[in-house]
Amino acid sequence: MSDRDFQRLSSERVFEGAIVAIDRERYRYPDGEEVTREIIRHPGAVGVVAVDEHHIWLVRQPREAAGDPDMLEIPAGKLDEEGESPLDTGKRELAEEIGRGAETWEHLTTFFTSCGIIDEQVHLYLATGLHEQTAEPPDHNERIEIVRWPLSSLDEAIAETRDSKTLIGLLLLQRRLQ
Repeated sequence: MSDRDFQRLSSERVFEGAIVAIDRERYRYPDGEEVTREIIRHPGAVGVVAVDEHHIWLVRQPREAAGDPDMLEIPAGKLDEEGESPLDTGKRELAEEIGRGAETWEHLTTFFTSCGIIDEQVHLYLATGLHEQTAEPPDHNERIEIVRWPLSSLDEAIAETRDSKTLIGLLLLQRRLQ
């Protein structure tokens, strides 16, 4: 047993919203110290690094929490459909956000967005062999602009984005292309 191991003593739901919940939890460490943490519960999300021969497909959309009306992002969405796998969520989001499907899907990684406070995990996929695919239109409150970014200037997209899932996805893509 490590001195970093911990045991959860209690959990109380203190907020339940449409997307997230907040639990106040009490933990004990092997040395007897007890701590209280507030943890944001999130269903998780999927991000898609969608690439054709010469471009990566991105979107610009307003992100009120970040105060940015034009956040540059990879297509993505929440795991909010009952029984839908992360891969199927990625396929649905790619079709909804940029009107594309893909012949090949590869799981790149799964990561925590901010493991000190939220349990949200993002599953990143690489989608290649893109083709047109119709889908239900995006949610009525999404204001999406599709951006076909040249792979030859991937460094500029990396420098521009401030979104963590996009930054991770673009850096993983850059490593593959080198």
